[in-house]
Amino acid sequence: MTTQNKLTHNACLKAKPDTGKVRKTLSDGLGLKLNITTTSKLWRFDYSYQSKQRSLSLGRFPEVSLAEAREHRDKARRLLRDGRDPVRERQSEQRKAPTDTMRALSAEWLSKGDWSAGHVRTIEQRLNNHVLPYLGDTPVSQITTPMVRECLKRIEERGTIETAHRVKYIIGQVCRYAAAQGMCTTDPTAILRDALQKSTARSFPAITDPVQLGALLRAIDGYSGSFVVKTALQLLPLVFVRPGEHRAARWDEIDLEAALWVIPAHRMKRQQNGSHTVPLSRQAVKLLRELHKLTGNGPLLFPGNRGTGRPISENTLNAALLRLDIPKSEHVPHGFRHTASTLLNEQRFDADLIEVQLHHSGEGVRRVYNRAQYIEHRRKMMQAWSDYLDQLKNGAIVVTLDATG
Repeated sequence: MTTQNKLTHNACLKAKPDTGKVRKTLSDGLGLKLNITTTSKLWRFDYSYQSKQRSLSLGRFPEVSLAEAREHRDKARRLLRDGRDPVRERQSEQRKAPTDTMRALSAEWLSKGDWSAGHVRTIEQRLNNHVLPYLGDTPVSQITTPMVRECLKRIEERGTIETAHRVKYIIGQVCRYAAAQGMCTTDPTAILRDALQKSTARSFPAITDPVQLGALLRAIDGYSGSFVVKTALQLLPLVFVRPGEHRAARWDEIDLEAALWVIPAHRMKRQQNGSHTVPLSRQAVKLLRELHKLTGNGPLLFPGNRGTGRPISENTLNAALLRLDIPKSEHVPHGFRHTASTLLNEQRFDADLIEVQLHHSGEGVRRVYNRAQYIEHRRKMMQAWSDYLDQLKNGAIVVTLDATG
């Protein structure tokens, strides 16, 4: 007799493929199985129908929980009990499902985007929480501005103003996609620009006072923990990329001779902006040459210390700053981006150059992206920035960057 409900959530969460094998399968009983590979964990229901072995995909764990997978399995078993094939039933439902609703078109639009998995999850969460429960089954051509306004008002009333703006943007993108497919003629969000409360999105805590910044840099130089973590901290203010892009840096992205770091698009938050080229100052190259002696035999600049083949964790740099008595309310790793942006703008460096270096988007920035010669201008800016940081570390109180080079 088959034992039911063998699995637990923690067992599914911790399960990994067996050493030397591409795939591992865990069974929960009654045909429910979890296929585990190095990149995914997928539920399936295996069954027999008219003497043929069949398999029904039930989704990805943990997006589909163990409890939900069991519900899907039990529903499929009821269909079999009634003499119906679960795979054919799903295909029939998909053929009958309307293709012009917000639910259908948002899924179609999302599937065609070139975004990271994390960004896709964020959009799906916003759609599922704030849009689809109210507008999901409505044909996009019938969605009006008041309907969207009512949807966004619910978000505003919870005090999450920034989320309301982001959800409005998502709805607008779906509607514009639908218009391009001939499914509707207008974007109902177009006249809502001034209807929402003003966003008061908070930036990451960051030190922008030059004297305090010099003290922070000296503290980092005195860090007594792991050499890998110390180098990651020392390098971050010199390049001011996003911490996630920084900690997952790979040696095959770095050209020490050319003093360039090219981060591929798939590792960038804004993938639509393409790959990101970071000119490396002399100080950055020096740090990387020393680091290469330790980690250059592997793919990662900053590997974790558990031998998992993964980079240092998201919390590692935060914890290192806390160890240096830098509270989160004062400065966090992401804050180096705000620090650089503030001080470089104060010193009248070209705003477009700064935005490109931050890998932001915008009308003026796109113009710069199309001009390869700006790399040399950015190289001079990054070197001036590194020299400026050195002077602050050495105790200079009043320092001016050279923005004319």
